[in-house]
Amino acid sequence: MTAYPIQASTALITGAGRARGIGKGTVDALLAAGARRVYVAVRDTAAAAKVYAGYDPRVQIVALDLEKPGSAEALAKQLGDVQVLINNAGLFTGAGALGSDADQRREFEVNVFGPLALTRAFAPVLARNGGGALVVLNSVASHFSFPLGASYSASKAATHIFTQGLRRELAAQRTHVLGVYPGPIDTDMAEKIEMEKTSPASVGRAIVAALERGDEDLFPDGTGEQMYAQFRQDPKAFERYLATMA
Repeated sequence: MTAYPIQASTALITGAGRARGIGKGTVDALLAAGARRVYVAVRDTAAAAKVYAGYDPRVQIVALDLEKPGSAEALAKQLGDVQVLINNAGLFTGAGALGSDADQRREFEVNVFGPLALTRAFAPVLARNGGGALVVLNSVASHFSFPLGASYSASKAATHIFTQGLRRELAAQRTHVLGVYPGPIDTDMAEKIEMEKTSPASVGRAIVAALERGDEDLFPDGTGEQMYAQFRQDPKAFERYLATMA
């Protein structure tokens, strides 16, 4: 494990265009830790501009639409100074295992294939900048099927496995890979989940601290950490417990 200092670094983060989200909380934490520049990559730049109006001048909003072929590659050519790539953008539709095919495909496009495309495009950029760091926002639901969205859990299970593969495949270029596994966080996405929730700001601070410690896996909130511990202790018993929540 290699500690990655944020001081004077340049970061790119996706999914940080909302005022109430892990992305915005992470942007705040990066700036507080002394980042030189933070690129906020979003599809709707006008909406993001309102969120960051009058904000820290180190934040620069850039356009990214991963549903457009070549979008990730074009951005990588434009932003050759990126040292920290944070794949934070995510989608939750609530689709179950027998849910809508369209919803399931959208979740996999946004949660799995989008981050992979961006990582593939920026891997050479990170390599040229000394290796840098890659952060992948997974979920505690990467490890089990959460009753509110089996499709979301499946997509996050895929990103978890890809995170492990990326850590192995990027090791030769000295890119540090951090997988983040939040439980319920107080964001728009989780507003209907009736469980104890941690603030997005605290998750952002935990991500920065984990990078600077050199951690490879992070459970940034108490609820998610407790759920993971219960799952590890007895996976089948925890599966039955989740079924009662449905």
